[in-house]
Amino acid sequence: MKVFYEDNHIIVVEKEPNIPSQSDKTGDLDLLTMVKQYVKEKYNKPNEAYIGLVHRLDRPVGGIMVFARTSKAASRLSEQIRNKEFKKRYLAVVDGKFKEKKGTLEDYLYKDERNNISKVVNSQKKNAKKTKLDYEVLNYDDKRDLSLVKINLHTGRHHQIRVQMAHINHSLYGDQKYGSRGKNKQIRLWAYEVTFVHPVKKEEMTFTYYPDWTMCKTIGLKN
Repeated sequence: MKVFYEDNHIIVVEKEPNIPSQSDKTGDLDLLTMVKQYVKEKYNKPNEAYIGLVHRLDRPVGGIMVFARTSKAASRLSEQIRNKEFKKRYLAVVDGKFKEKKGTLEDYLYKDERNNISKVVNSQKKNAKKTKLDYEVLNYDDKRDLSLVKINLHTGRHHQIRVQMAHINHSLYGDQKYGSRGKNKQIRLWAYEVTFVHPVKKEEMTFTYYPDWTMCKTIGLKN
């Protein structure tokens, strides 16, 4: 497990693809448990270490995650998320070429709990939630007809990026639920940057870590 930063209040780590953010019905080892074990062993804690989960990434998605090491830090980080002060930015490889280099997508999403999928619906549908994201095209591979896009989330809905991109016919490469290309491949979605205010020091902090994708390296996005 790669650790980018840690102190007495928070710990920032890399979530590798296909590791659950927290325990689920599969029983597979999850990142929350891994962080607890790391802190317990490093600091020789006699009991289980407290680690607060304040945000999540879908199981197939990789990238940066921030955990709280105290309940006070967890509360303050959660408040930043509610107030949209906790910023997460993503990179995605999607199908096709965009007409515009930049754009904003605003939709209403409905989550189908039974099938664990979300879909774009009319704003009048019961339990539909408004969603918004900005995107910017960074690179286009004309041989494979794939685009590398940077995505800034304004809302954090269930499968939001995957659903909104698929809705405009730019589904994520390797998306087994909503995609049309890259079946049996790893989904190309990565949380490459987070920005937030330290819950105790009150300093703004930004962490950036790029995925090991060829389309990123081509334009110089290297760690």
